[in-house]
Amino acid sequence: MRILICDDDTLIISQLNKFILEYFERNSLKVPAIAHFSSGEELLADTEEKDILFLDVEMPGLNGIYVGNELKQTHPNLIIIIVTSYIEYLDEAMRFHVFRYLSKPLDKKRLFRNIKDALKLYNDTNIKIPIETKDGIHTSYVSDIISIESQGRKVIVHTTTKDFFSVHNMQYWVDHLPKQLFFQSHRSFLINFEHVTDFNHSLIYLYNNQFTAYLTRRKFTLFKENYLLYLEGSR
Repeated sequence: MRILICDDDTLIISQLNKFILEYFERNSLKVPAIAHFSSGEELLADTEEKDILFLDVEMPGLNGIYVGNELKQTHPNLIIIIVTSYIEYLDEAMRFHVFRYLSKPLDKKRLFRNIKDALKLYNDTNIKIPIETKDGIHTSYVSDIISIESQGRKVIVHTTTKDFFSVHNMQYWVDHLPKQLFFQSHRSFLINFEHVTDFNHSLIYLYNNQFTAYLTRRKFTLFKENYLLYLEGSR
């Protein structure tokens, strides 16, 4: 795991670094690699692994909103925690699925709660799960599964690379995929919140509109509530 901090304020970088180390040491967890960046340009030039990012919004040059959007295009599983004094940027930040929004000055207890939640999400999305077909067993990251679709007796696992015909039924996938990430929108569809592009009262659009899933009308409100909770990181 690699945690990144991007802020033009060296004091904030130092404080975040100290708190992150304290959290991992206090919980007897392996201390991850921590990288520091003082500008958006410097961060975008980085080519190494990116798992969790603490990102300032107001910086000279490229601001955090632009940088966050760019990084989400190339690193869709990156967990971004906005750290700023400017609450008015929240709506813009939510558009690229920011995980949390922390205000300055930093509150250590709140930061620790967010680190805990971010690690849980990181572990959930980096789980590998076997997809058993008649031809063999294929291994996929949970985060790469777009949706599960039932077509009669066939159950199709749509992933970001290809489709697989699962030997298991829909209930198997409902039981085995993380409930905070997946939602059964219809008896024939189980969708991954991460890949939702848009939705209305009857359809959910996924993976840049390349896939659609039915949304039962009686589940619309529940789906909307759970999707907003996913976007806000309130798991």
